[in-house]
Amino acid sequence: MICPEPSALQELVRDLHRQAMPWLPSGLGSRLHWGAPVQPAPGESKPLVVSTRRLDQLLEHRRGDFTVTVQAGLPLAQLQEALAEAHQWLALDWPWGSGTHGQGSGSVGGLVARGLAGGLRQRHLGVRDQVIGLSLLRADGTVARAGGQVVKNVAGYDLMRLLCGSWGSLGLITEVTLRTLPRPRHRSGLLLQGPAEALEPLRRLCLGAALAPQRLDWWAPALADGEQPALLLALASISTAALADQLQQLAAAAAQQGLMAQQLPQEQLEALESRGGGSGAEPAAQGWLLQLGVLPAQAVELLGDLQRLQLACSLAAGAGLGLAWAPAAALADHQVEQLRRRCRALGGQLIVLQQPASAAPPLPSWLDAPARPWIEAVKREFDPLQQLARGRLPGVQA
Repeated sequence: MICPEPSALQELVRDLHRQAMPWLPSGLGSRLHWGAPVQPAPGESKPLVVSTRRLDQLLEHRRGDFTVTVQAGLPLAQLQEALAEAHQWLALDWPWGSGTHGQGSGSVGGLVARGLAGGLRQRHLGVRDQVIGLSLLRADGTVARAGGQVVKNVAGYDLMRLLCGSWGSLGLITEVTLRTLPRPRHRSGLLLQGPAEALEPLRRLCLGAALAPQRLDWWAPALADGEQPALLLALASISTAALADQLQQLAAAAAQQGLMAQQLPQEQLEALESRGGGSGAEPAAQGWLLQLGVLPAQAVELLGDLQRLQLACSLAAGAGLGLAWAPAAALADHQVEQLRRRCRALGGQLIVLQQPASAAPPLPSWLDAPARPWIEAVKREFDPLQQLARGRLPGVQA
């Protein structure tokens, strides 16, 4: 891994381009093993990694405009701490496996490059919706910028969302401007547990309630510490009375269905949210980590499959997207393939973010998307020499 000084980064990228040397853009390198494996240069055993670790400055926080501009290598946990001093926050989940307080959350640039969002997308949308501007270095060292520093910006192409979820295949993100929000004054929630078919009406009731959920996640039984699935509901408001009223109504509706409803004060809610983010799971690079996506109305069927496989899973109930994980010995390769076919049959997909070294041959991280020709055309425009993250292009099976 090369960690150049900011002043030397552009010239380094230009030099790599002149040599046609393949390399992998990186933030802090905490999740380089996620996704499809990157092919090294001929004669090398590992890919060359160029890190933005030394681009770690918070450049400007416009508190009144609720926006912040940071260098891509700034740790996400450090950004959230700085925003908290102004009673603001970046309304995004910690990446899976970050720990209770986000100590292993990686960099802001890595977060944007992966483009993965958790259950907070229910109210605050995903990573791509929080980015309002960014700067990057293209494969030839050219500086490119998109968006701006204000929330309302419609000028130019939507390059920001193109880079969000590109996994380093289109360029090296160097700066990001994000929208922030006031920190929630009061938070509390419910853990609803019972048969999935009985929970489904509660899911629709929660999504249509007067106070929109901040989070509503399906939990597979293996994550809920029981034989039945659960719904984790989080609400946020400036009014404790509004929170109490809605929670009381939902608890009453759950009781009518014979479901368990556990009240969750803020501290207990945050502990469960941490568990749903992989806190305490098997260490990185040893187990399975799968990204699942189905139509929200099909989630109940998918939960049955997850229960049979004894997979821990947290799935955003309003979006049908989430993560499932298991120790290496608890899941066989063919079972992952069967689950992938099941997701496709339900109108969704499965992406293998992480797999144990024992998987031989390794499963493809993603299958070909219908838009593969377009994806490859964009890749050729940004990286004609195919230097960046060689072998790792989302939507294109290596």
